Amino acid sequence: MDRIDAMKVFVAALDEGSLAGAARRLKRSPTAVSRALAFLETHVGVELLHRTTRTLKLSEAGERYAVACRRVLIDLEEADMLAVGERTAPRGMLTISAPPISGEEVLRPILDDFLDLHPTVSAQLLFLDRQVNLVDEGVDIALRVGHLPDSSLISTRVGGDVRHVVVASPRYLASHPHIKEPTDLAKHQIVAFTHLGLDRWNFTPAKGSSIPRTVKFTPRCIVNTVRAATASVVAGNGLTRLYSYQVAEYVRDGRLQVVLADAEYPPMPVHLLTPHGRMSVPKIRAFFDFAVPRLRTEFARMAAICTHGR
Repeated sequence: MDRIDAMKVFVAALDEGSLAGAARRLKRSPTAVSRALAFLETHVGVELLHRTTRTLKLSEAGERYAVACRRVLIDLEEADMLAVGERTAPRGMLTISAPPISGEEVLRPILDDFLDLHPTVSAQLLFLDRQVNLVDEGVDIALRVGHLPDSSLISTRVGGDVRHVVVASPRYLASHPHIKEPTDLAKHQIVAFTHLGLDRWNFTPAKGSSIPRTVKFTPRCIVNTVRAATASVVAGNGLTRLYSYQVAEYVRDGRLQVVLADAEYPPMPVHLLTPHGRMSVPKIRAFFDFAVPRLRTEFARMAAICTHGR
């Protein structure tokens, strides 16, 4: 049996979470999938997967081997693409990761249009509230909000105006004490979003000071999704703090209002990332060319809404 083919089966089983899922994805019989995995384990001399009827779990050796397999398969795909030339039409599976809200509402429509334009490309869009390791996890492209650490990843900036914003419904603000300074939040109900501060929020130093202002609070409610936080404050249950792009449409239609904008830290950038050397792959190059100008337009539009209310 071909070892590269067995590696593809191994990675497909991990991605799908089961042997049956790998069989469906690869259009093979479950027996053929099991045979390929058995061949691979015999070849390396260790158990790679702990298998039950419902789940797959990597062994310690399997975790290391999975990382190596993904790198090998990515390098092979890139070599094939380079061999046939850069003018080859984009084709194959494109795997993209993004934060849930920007991925669902900003990136997904752009990806839909891209797929319409390129019928030989298919896509897997992963909505994750964490930073993925693109190489180890077999991800071609990631949309990432925030400042980037030094790395070997190739990055293209698609936005520079994402910031934290504190928001509440106009109805709530009209019936509670006026908010002029961060310390005024002590008089208010807080809906805390787990990723942006459970019991305190930081703001820029006051004029003439170099010490950041920290506001401590006991939240009225704690939620772990953006949609729950926005729904709660739209209903008038207090204030919450989120990223500007996550609430832009609510601000645009008047359901939420931004407070303390002058006390927030400078905006953060947004980038599209891909592993080093992958920009020469036609499907990745084509997606960057297609998506970057559209993402820049959309993030600029949402920034303007949260800054000017329109």
